Amino acid sequence: MENVIIIGSGPAGFTAALYAARADLSPICFEGDIYQGMLPGGQLMTTTEVENYPGYPEGTTGPQMMEEFRAQAARFGARFENKKVTAVDTSSRPFKVTVGSDEVLEAKAIIIATGATAKYLGIESEQTFMNRGVSACATCDGAVPRFRGTPLVVVGGGDTAVEEAIFLTKFASQVHLVHRRDQLRASKVMANRAIKHEKITTEWNTVVEEILGNDQDGVTGVRMKDTQTGETRELACSGYFCAIGHRPNSELFEDVLDLDENGYIKTLPDSSYTRIDGVFACGDVQDHVYRQAITAAGSGCMAAIDMTRWLEEQEA
Repeated sequence: MENVIIIGSGPAGFTAALYAARADLSPICFEGDIYQGMLPGGQLMTTTEVENYPGYPEGTTGPQMMEEFRAQAARFGARFENKKVTAVDTSSRPFKVTVGSDEVLEAKAIIIATGATAKYLGIESEQTFMNRGVSACATCDGAVPRFRGTPLVVVGGGDTAVEEAIFLTKFASQVHLVHRRDQLRASKVMANRAIKHEKITTEWNTVVEEILGNDQDGVTGVRMKDTQTGETRELACSGYFCAIGHRPNSELFEDVLDLDENGYIKTLPDSSYTRIDGVFACGDVQDHVYRQAITAAGSGCMAAIDMTRWLEEQEA
Protein backbone atom coordinates (compact mmCIF):
# COMPACT_ATOMS: atom_id res chain seq x y z
CA MET A 1 0.00 0.00 0.00
CA GLU A 2 1.44 3.33 -1.11
CA ASN A 3 0.42 6.65 0.39
CA VAL A 4 0.64 8.34 -2.98
CA ILE A 5 1.62 7.32 -6.50
CA ILE A 6 2.79 10.08 -8.81
CA ILE A 7 2.30 9.32 -12.50
CA GLY A 8 4.70 11.32 -14.64
CA SER A 9 7.76 13.42 -13.98
CA GLY A 10 8.95 16.80 -15.24
CA PRO A 11 8.73 19.99 -13.16
CA ALA A 12 5.21 19.11 -11.94
CA GLY A 13 5.87 15.48 -11.01
CA PHE A 14 9.25 16.12 -9.43
CA THR A 15 7.95 19.08 -7.40
CA ALA A 16 4.96 17.02 -6.21
CA ALA A 17 7.42 14.28 -5.22
CA LEU A 18 9.55 16.78 -3.30
CA TYR A 19 6.64 18.18 -1.30
CA ALA A 20 5.12 14.75 -0.66
CA ALA A 21 8.49 13.42 0.49
CA ARG A 22 8.99 16.32 2.87
CA ALA A 23 5.57 15.47 4.32
CA ASP A 24 6.98 12.00 5.16
CA LEU A 25 4.65 10.25 2.70
CA SER A 26 7.43 8.34 0.89
CA PRO A 27 5.95 8.93 -2.59
CA ILE A 28 6.75 6.73 -5.54
CA CYS A 29 7.00 8.44 -8.91
CA PHE A 30 6.63 6.51 -12.16
CA GLU A 31 8.55 8.43 -14.82
CA GLY A 32 7.68 6.30 -17.85
CA ASP A 33 9.56 3.60 -19.68
CA ILE A 34 12.69 5.03 -21.27
CA TYR A 35 12.81 2.04 -23.62
CA GLN A 36 9.45 3.11 -25.04
CA GLY A 37 10.69 6.60 -25.84
CA MET A 38 9.56 8.24 -22.60
CA LEU A 39 12.14 10.66 -21.23
CA PRO A 40 12.07 11.05 -17.43
CA GLY A 41 11.85 14.79 -16.93
CA GLY A 42 9.22 15.61 -19.52
CA GLN A 43 9.48 18.20 -22.29
CA LEU A 44 12.42 19.95 -20.65
CA MET A 45 14.57 16.96 -21.53
CA THR A 46 14.51 18.21 -25.13
CA THR A 47 15.24 21.83 -24.20
CA THR A 48 18.92 22.73 -24.36
CA GLU A 49 18.75 26.24 -22.93
CA VAL A 50 16.62 27.43 -20.01
CA GLU A 51 17.11 31.10 -19.20
CA ASN A 52 13.77 32.09 -17.68
CA TYR A 53 13.61 29.92 -14.54
CA PRO A 54 14.31 31.86 -11.30
CA GLY A 55 17.45 30.83 -9.46
CA TYR A 56 19.54 30.19 -12.56
CA PRO A 57 21.08 33.60 -13.34
CA GLU A 58 23.47 32.12 -15.90
CA GLY A 59 20.83 29.83 -17.36
CA THR A 60 20.97 26.05 -17.49
CA THR A 61 19.87 23.16 -19.66
CA GLY A 62 16.56 21.34 -19.37
CA PRO A 63 18.15 17.95 -18.59
CA GLN A 64 20.42 19.48 -15.94
CA MET A 65 17.51 21.25 -14.27
CA MET A 66 15.40 18.08 -14.20
CA GLU A 67 18.31 16.09 -12.77
CA GLU A 68 18.55 18.63 -9.93
CA PHE A 69 14.76 18.57 -9.34
CA ARG A 70 14.84 14.78 -9.13
CA ALA A 71 17.88 14.67 -6.84
CA GLN A 72 16.30 17.16 -4.45
CA ALA A 73 13.13 15.08 -4.16
CA ALA A 74 15.17 11.88 -3.73
CA ARG A 75 17.12 13.50 -0.89
CA PHE A 76 13.92 13.58 1.17
CA GLY A 77 12.89 10.03 0.40
CA ALA A 78 10.99 10.16 -2.89
CA ARG A 79 11.35 6.99 -4.94
CA PHE A 80 11.56 6.87 -8.73
CA GLU A 81 10.89 4.10 -11.21
CA ASN A 82 11.53 4.16 -14.98
CA LYS A 83 8.31 2.26 -15.64
CA LYS A 84 5.12 3.02 -17.54
CA VAL A 85 1.72 3.10 -15.86
CA THR A 86 -0.65 1.23 -18.16
CA ALA A 87 -3.96 1.32 -16.24
CA VAL A 88 -5.61 3.12 -13.35
CA ASP A 89 -8.63 1.80 -11.43
CA THR A 90 -10.33 4.49 -9.36
CA SER A 91 -13.66 2.69 -8.94
CA SER A 92 -12.90 1.95 -5.30
CA ARG A 93 -10.35 2.82 -2.65
CA PRO A 94 -7.56 2.03 -2.30
CA PHE A 95 -6.89 2.86 -5.94
CA LYS A 96 -5.17 0.29 -8.12
CA VAL A 97 -2.38 1.28 -10.50
CA THR A 98 -1.05 -1.18 -13.06
CA VAL A 99 2.60 -0.79 -14.01
CA GLY A 100 3.87 -2.54 -17.13
CA SER A 101 1.87 -5.60 -18.10
CA ASP A 102 1.00 -7.12 -14.76
CA GLU A 103 2.42 -5.29 -11.72
CA VAL A 104 -0.45 -3.88 -9.62
CA LEU A 105 0.05 -1.45 -6.76
CA GLU A 106 -2.48 0.02 -4.36
CA ALA A 107 -2.47 3.68 -3.35
CA LYS A 108 -4.41 5.92 -1.03
CA ALA A 109 -3.97 8.86 -3.43
CA ILE A 110 -2.80 9.54 -6.97
CA ILE A 111 -1.15 12.62 -8.49
CA ILE A 112 -1.23 12.85 -12.28
CA ALA A 113 1.64 14.76 -13.87
CA THR A 114 1.86 13.18 -17.31
CA GLY A 115 2.37 16.48 -19.13
CA ALA A 116 1.70 17.26 -22.77
CA THR A 117 3.39 16.68 -26.09
CA ALA A 118 3.98 19.44 -28.62
CA LYS A 119 2.52 18.78 -32.05
CA TYR A 120 4.84 18.94 -35.03
CA LEU A 121 4.22 18.64 -38.76
CA GLY A 122 5.97 15.29 -38.90
CA ILE A 123 8.84 16.39 -41.12
CA GLU A 124 11.94 14.30 -40.45
CA SER A 125 14.13 17.41 -40.31
CA GLU A 126 12.10 18.71 -37.34
CA GLN A 127 13.70 15.97 -35.27
CA THR A 128 17.08 16.39 -36.96
CA PHE A 129 17.34 20.02 -35.83
CA MET A 130 15.43 19.78 -32.53
CA ASN A 131 16.99 22.28 -30.08
CA ARG A 132 19.30 23.50 -32.83
CA GLY A 133 16.80 26.01 -34.17
CA VAL A 134 13.60 23.93 -33.98
CA SER A 135 11.24 24.65 -31.09
CA ALA A 136 7.58 24.48 -30.14
CA CYS A 137 7.70 27.19 -27.47
CA ALA A 138 8.64 30.78 -28.32
CA THR A 139 8.29 31.99 -24.73
CA CYS A 140 10.68 29.24 -23.62
CA ASP A 141 13.33 29.61 -26.30
CA GLY A 142 12.75 32.84 -28.21
CA ALA A 143 15.21 34.96 -26.25
CA VAL A 144 18.25 32.72 -26.71
CA PRO A 145 21.18 34.37 -28.55
CA ARG A 146 20.88 32.36 -31.79
CA PHE A 147 17.47 33.89 -32.53
CA ARG A 148 18.32 37.54 -31.83
CA GLY A 149 18.48 39.87 -34.80
CA THR A 150 17.74 37.11 -37.31
CA PRO A 151 14.70 36.09 -39.39
CA LEU A 152 12.49 33.41 -37.82
CA VAL A 153 9.66 31.20 -39.06
CA VAL A 154 6.47 30.38 -37.16
CA VAL A 155 4.13 27.70 -38.52
CA GLY A 156 0.41 27.90 -37.69
CA GLY A 157 -2.63 30.11 -38.01
CA GLY A 158 -4.37 30.06 -34.63
CA ASP A 159 -4.09 32.30 -31.60
CA THR A 160 -1.05 30.40 -30.32
CA ALA A 161 0.84 30.90 -33.57
CA VAL A 162 -0.01 34.61 -33.68
CA GLU A 163 0.94 35.12 -30.03
CA GLU A 164 4.27 33.37 -30.59
CA ALA A 165 4.96 35.39 -33.73
CA ILE A 166 4.28 38.67 -31.94
CA PHE A 167 6.41 37.60 -28.98
CA LEU A 168 9.31 36.75 -31.28
CA THR A 169 9.28 40.21 -32.86
CA LYS A 170 11.02 41.42 -29.70
CA PHE A 171 14.11 39.49 -30.73
CA ALA A 172 13.92 38.66 -34.45
CA SER A 173 14.75 40.93 -37.37
CA GLN A 174 11.65 39.57 -39.13
CA VAL A 175 9.08 36.87 -38.36
CA HIS A 176 7.51 34.87 -41.19
CA LEU A 177 4.13 33.44 -40.18
CA VAL A 178 3.51 30.45 -42.44
CA HIS A 179 -0.13 29.42 -42.86
CA ARG A 180 -1.61 26.89 -45.27
CA ARG A 181 -4.79 28.93 -45.85
CA ASP A 182 -5.56 32.45 -47.05
CA GLN A 183 -6.79 33.69 -43.67
CA LEU A 184 -5.78 33.08 -40.07
CA ARG A 185 -7.86 30.97 -37.69
CA ALA A 186 -6.88 33.26 -34.82
CA SER A 187 -9.39 35.65 -33.28
CA LYS A 188 -10.02 38.78 -35.32
CA VAL A 189 -8.18 41.03 -32.89
CA MET A 190 -5.10 38.81 -32.80
CA ALA A 191 -5.12 38.25 -36.56
CA ASN A 192 -5.29 41.98 -37.29
CA ARG A 193 -2.48 42.63 -34.85
CA ALA A 194 -0.23 40.16 -36.67
CA ILE A 195 -1.14 41.34 -40.17
CA LYS A 196 -0.46 44.97 -39.29
CA HIS A 197 2.79 44.30 -37.42
CA GLU A 198 5.73 45.74 -39.33
CA LYS A 199 8.01 42.86 -38.36
CA ILE A 200 5.60 40.05 -39.30
CA THR A 201 5.27 38.78 -42.86
CA THR A 202 2.37 36.39 -43.40
CA GLU A 203 3.10 33.64 -45.93
CA TRP A 204 -0.40 32.78 -47.16
CA ASN A 205 -1.35 29.43 -48.73
CA THR A 206 2.05 28.05 -47.84
CA VAL A 207 3.40 24.95 -46.11
CA VAL A 208 6.88 24.08 -44.93
CA GLU A 209 8.23 21.06 -46.81
CA GLU A 210 11.71 20.87 -45.34
CA ILE A 211 13.89 22.50 -42.69
CA LEU A 212 17.34 23.33 -44.02
CA GLY A 213 20.56 23.40 -42.05
CA ASN A 214 23.81 21.70 -41.14
CA ASP A 215 25.57 20.18 -38.16
CA GLN A 216 27.58 23.30 -37.39
CA ASP A 217 24.91 26.01 -37.67
CA GLY A 218 21.70 24.11 -37.02
CA VAL A 219 18.72 25.62 -38.83
CA THR A 220 19.64 27.93 -41.70
CA GLY A 221 16.34 28.09 -43.57
CA VAL A 222 13.18 26.36 -44.75
CA ARG A 223 11.85 25.14 -48.07
CA MET A 224 8.24 26.22 -48.56
CA LYS A 225 5.57 25.23 -51.05
CA ASP A 226 2.67 27.28 -52.35
CA THR A 227 -0.48 25.16 -51.88
CA GLN A 228 -2.18 26.71 -54.92
CA THR A 229 0.57 26.86 -57.53
CA GLY A 230 2.85 24.10 -56.25
CA GLU A 231 5.82 26.45 -56.53
CA THR A 232 8.62 25.93 -54.00
CA ARG A 233 11.08 28.45 -52.66
CA GLU A 234 13.65 28.71 -49.88
CA LEU A 235 13.63 31.21 -47.05
CA ALA A 236 16.67 31.93 -44.89
CA CYS A 237 16.07 31.82 -41.13
CA SER A 238 17.81 30.74 -37.93
CA GLY A 239 14.75 29.39 -36.17
CA TYR A 240 11.63 27.35 -36.88
CA PHE A 241 8.79 27.45 -34.34
CA CYS A 242 5.95 24.98 -34.77
CA ALA A 243 2.85 26.49 -33.16
CA ILE A 244 0.07 24.07 -34.10
CA GLY A 245 -0.81 23.11 -30.55
CA HIS A 246 -0.09 20.57 -27.85
CA ARG A 247 -1.61 17.20 -27.06
CA PRO A 248 -2.11 16.48 -23.35
CA ASN A 249 -0.93 13.01 -22.33
CA SER A 250 -4.30 12.09 -20.84
CA GLU A 251 -5.26 8.99 -22.84
CA LEU A 252 -4.96 6.85 -19.71
CA PHE A 253 -7.74 8.85 -18.04
CA GLU A 254 -10.26 9.27 -20.88
CA ASP A 255 -12.85 7.02 -19.22
CA VAL A 256 -11.81 7.90 -15.68
CA LEU A 257 -11.77 11.69 -15.30
CA ASP A 258 -13.49 14.70 -16.85
CA LEU A 259 -11.51 16.07 -19.80
CA ASP A 260 -12.15 19.24 -21.78
CA GLU A 261 -12.71 19.26 -25.55
CA ASN A 262 -8.95 19.17 -26.16
CA GLY A 263 -8.23 16.37 -23.72
CA TYR A 264 -6.90 18.39 -20.80
CA ILE A 265 -7.87 17.06 -17.36
CA LYS A 266 -10.40 19.28 -15.64
CA THR A 267 -9.62 20.31 -12.08
CA LEU A 268 -11.77 22.20 -9.60
CA PRO A 269 -11.21 25.99 -9.57
CA ASP A 270 -8.08 27.14 -7.73
CA SER A 271 -7.06 23.59 -6.88
CA SER A 272 -5.62 20.37 -8.25
CA TYR A 273 -8.65 18.26 -7.25
CA THR A 274 -10.25 16.23 -10.01
CA ARG A 275 -13.83 14.96 -9.87
CA ILE A 276 -12.62 11.85 -8.02
CA ASP A 277 -11.65 12.33 -4.39
CA GLY A 278 -8.04 11.37 -3.88
CA VAL A 279 -6.99 11.92 -7.50
CA PHE A 280 -5.14 15.14 -8.29
CA ALA A 281 -3.74 16.58 -11.52
CA CYS A 282 -0.99 19.10 -12.14
CA GLY A 283 1.27 20.46 -14.85
CA ASP A 284 0.69 20.58 -18.58
CA VAL A 285 -1.81 17.71 -18.59
CA GLN A 286 -4.29 20.14 -17.02
CA ASP A 287 -2.83 23.53 -18.02
CA HIS A 288 -3.56 24.65 -21.57
CA VAL A 289 -2.82 28.32 -20.89
CA TYR A 290 0.68 28.87 -19.48
CA ARG A 291 2.65 25.65 -20.17
CA GLN A 292 5.83 26.88 -18.49
CA ALA A 293 8.26 24.99 -16.27
CA ILE A 294 7.66 27.37 -13.39
CA THR A 295 3.86 27.12 -13.55
CA ALA A 296 4.10 23.33 -13.82
CA ALA A 297 6.31 23.25 -10.73
CA GLY A 298 3.86 25.51 -8.91
CA SER A 299 0.93 23.27 -9.74
CA GLY A 300 2.95 20.24 -8.63
CA CYS A 301 3.36 21.95 -5.28
CA MET A 302 -0.40 22.61 -5.16
CA ALA A 303 -1.18 18.97 -5.93
CA ALA A 304 1.11 17.69 -3.18
CA ILE A 305 -0.34 20.10 -0.61
CA ASP A 306 -3.93 19.31 -1.66
CA MET A 307 -3.16 15.60 -1.51
CA THR A 308 -1.50 15.82 1.92
CA ARG A 309 -4.41 17.74 3.41
CA TRP A 310 -6.88 15.33 1.85
CA LEU A 311 -5.06 12.32 3.33
CA GLU A 312 -5.04 13.98 6.73
CA GLU A 313 -8.80 14.51 6.50
CA GLN A 314 -9.33 10.86 5.58
CA GLU A 315 -7.29 9.65 8.51
CA ALA A 316 -9.04 12.05 10.87
